[in-house]
Amino acid sequence: MLAERVLLRVDWPVLRAQLVMARDLIVRGLAFQACFVSAAAVAARFGAAALAAHQVVLQLWGFLALVLDSLAIAAQALVGAALGAGDVSHAKSVAWRVTVFSLLAAGVLAAALGRAPLLPSLFTHDRSVLAAIAVPWWFLVAQLPFAGIVFALDGVLLGAGDAAFMRTATVVSALIGFLPLTWLSLVYGWGLAGIWSGLATFVALRLLFVGWRTISGRWALTGAA
Repeated sequence: MLAERVLLRVDWPVLRAQLVMARDLIVRGLAFQACFVSAAAVAARFGAAALAAHQVVLQLWGFLALVLDSLAIAAQALVGAALGAGDVSHAKSVAWRVTVFSLLAAGVLAAALGRAPLLPSLFTHDRSVLAAIAVPWWFLVAQLPFAGIVFALDGVLLGAGDAAFMRTATVVSALIGFLPLTWLSLVYGWGLAGIWSGLATFVALRLLFVGWRTISGRWALTGAA
């Protein structure tokens, strides 16, 4: 630091901006946790087999999300670097290419899962659980390509520092999609189909939000801006 003459005083505007972003990401994370805890609580009301089936598929969903997030993390770094250098066109090019790659990867994964009907038996041999898994399994397969787009655009917007929009989009999607359908499933006895309809709606709403935001170009602010 001495060789490069780095100043040791606190840069309050930068620190404030980082704290605001941290707040937004924490609120976003809490929205996710509220959804998943609610889903598990409602699934438990439908019996042990339903809860086990829900958790097996949800864990697989989470694993696949992390796989696809590898592309989102790359987008986050590349978009941030491009915007920091003032190159908006390159940032938009990265956003487009990462989204296409993530969609293709998610499509391949969905096709593989759709053609692997025996895969759930790797997790359990309990017939009641295997019977219950069929419902969330096909919800997982159907929504995975759309989730691939969402995860990619999440990375793009995070790289652009657009955490406030992502916070709002996630909270709204949870409040009008995932949470209502999850708890209505308990009231009306919709079972795992209702819970996973909530998750599918959550993904669809987030897709609409982040898709609109990306197309609008409002996220593409350079470092100078």
